[in-house]
Amino acid sequence: MATLKSFIRVRQCNYSILNRLILDRCTSSYSYTKHVQSQSTDSKVNHVTVQKHRDIKTGPSFQDFQKSMVGKTTSNEAAVGENDSYLDESLYSGFGRTVYYETYGCQMNVNDTEIARSILEEQGFSKTDSVEKSDVVLVMTCSIREGAEQKIWNRLQVLAAMKRRRSKKKPLQIGLLGCMAERLKEKILDKQKLVDVICGPDAYRDLPRLLYKADSYHSAVNVQLSLEETYADIMPIRINPNSTSAFVSIMRGCDNMCTYCIVPFTRGRERSRPVTSILNEVKELSNQGIKEVTLLGQNVNSYRDISEKTHNMPVTRAEGFNTVYKPKKGGHCFAHLLEKVSEVDPEMRVRFTSPHPKDFPDEVLYLIRDRANICNQLHVPAQSGSSAVLDYMRRGYTRETYLQLIDNVRHILPDVSLSSDFIAGFCGETEEDHMQTVSLMKQVRYNRCYTFPYSMREKTRAHHRLTDDVLPEVKRRRHEEISETWRAEAALVNSQLIGTQQLVLVEGDSSRSSADLAGRNDGNTRVVLPQSSTLTSDIDDVTRPAQCGDYVVVDITSSSSHSLRGTALYRTNMSQFASKSDADESQISAEL
Repeated sequence: MATLKSFIRVRQCNYSILNRLILDRCTSSYSYTKHVQSQSTDSKVNHVTVQKHRDIKTGPSFQDFQKSMVGKTTSNEAAVGENDSYLDESLYSGFGRTVYYETYGCQMNVNDTEIARSILEEQGFSKTDSVEKSDVVLVMTCSIREGAEQKIWNRLQVLAAMKRRRSKKKPLQIGLLGCMAERLKEKILDKQKLVDVICGPDAYRDLPRLLYKADSYHSAVNVQLSLEETYADIMPIRINPNSTSAFVSIMRGCDNMCTYCIVPFTRGRERSRPVTSILNEVKELSNQGIKEVTLLGQNVNSYRDISEKTHNMPVTRAEGFNTVYKPKKGGHCFAHLLEKVSEVDPEMRVRFTSPHPKDFPDEVLYLIRDRANICNQLHVPAQSGSSAVLDYMRRGYTRETYLQLIDNVRHILPDVSLSSDFIAGFCGETEEDHMQTVSLMKQVRYNRCYTFPYSMREKTRAHHRLTDDVLPEVKRRRHEEISETWRAEAALVNSQLIGTQQLVLVEGDSSRSSADLAGRNDGNTRVVLPQSSTLTSDIDDVTRPAQCGDYVVVDITSSSSHSLRGTALYRTNMSQFASKSDADESQISAEL
């Protein structure tokens, strides 16, 4: 009997706690709503009174109370997916609070920052260029390599020290966004309360709520991945409004599951934006005067829009390549999208990154050949020149298959500029495997390569199935050797452009000298030209110096492994330059 009475007292105590929790939260919501509407009309005041009763009626249930108790003794994390529907969305407003953005990693992270900024400014937040004066600091993170993560850990320590020095009148909130947020949520929470908000790549819409929920005692977290989120309805606000170029995200996630790669675990499965959404964004960028767009995706050329269920296009893949997933059926493929984007503005350059070698069917290559505004430049990540290592990586092709693709690309696009990615010291890589990578680089002769020593990532297949057995000093040596190899080959490739005329999109002042301008040619190679040149034009009667956003024909006079240098001849546009180039080629053919 005594035991039964004790049990009843405990249950009564729990329900008492629950009642106080509901009353406190609803009263807080009511008080805030009453404050922000204190200047409203009598009808709006009556609405507040009604809202108070509605909040109490629709407040959190006993199940919500139970969920909120789970893990309270072991974590300072606010429950992910917590039901806050009883709160007025006006609570999430920024009320002019300033946000400082820091971005690390790839172009996708730049685009994600622009999406997050758009979401927050819609809710009343504003951007600041001063971290010292900011109310919120948001760090967009990268998890692709250990070095990138360590840089961010160090930066968080600096920001946390800055936060501790702040007065209570102007507190600082720190948010961690992107891939690192999803991968290391628990570790971040255990790091001495370094951050207030942890937001994964598919949860940026939730940022206003997370910033509201975070306080001195709890971190607000949402790292849930989505099978559908593409942010198709959000127009990104560009970080650099003066830039002549912009990134357009066309798909998110990756299904390839390469053994070394963390992307499928931090960004989820592949899903593509509808064609109409992408075209609307590109049109808006064209109206803003943007001269170059880069279509972005983790596996950009596997794009497939299935929003139009009645449309059916066959799956096409480069010959000899395999995948770990079933072929995808239906929808608009990448070649269709690329064609439509190129038609938006003939004077706007179009690039795309980052692709997978398997998704280069001939129709994509012929489209690049036939459209003057689709840049004659391809990124074709090889990762290794050894078939054995490529098999360990689950890349879906051999060395021979990759070289066949390169031969086909150069047959259709003879003057194409090629770039690639390579990993040094992957699991099981022998010295012979390494030398095969070196020989592949010499055979292909890339314009540019991105090379990295391998670093094991948790959650990947390599972490579970393979052994990181190449010594760190061996990785460093091999990385240095492949870096030296591509630079030597790139120097030879670029030297062949001396004496040619290149169409350069001027991007602004050179970073090395205020006396020079810098831009990029069709092959995405940096070109430096004197700033003082006064140029005529074949598209208007104006004579003036070149400026940011101009297309300038440059006579190349010198080169290095990274850049070209030349003399500006005249201003033009893409259509005029393409017509002149075609006429010159016809004349040469006739003479031969």
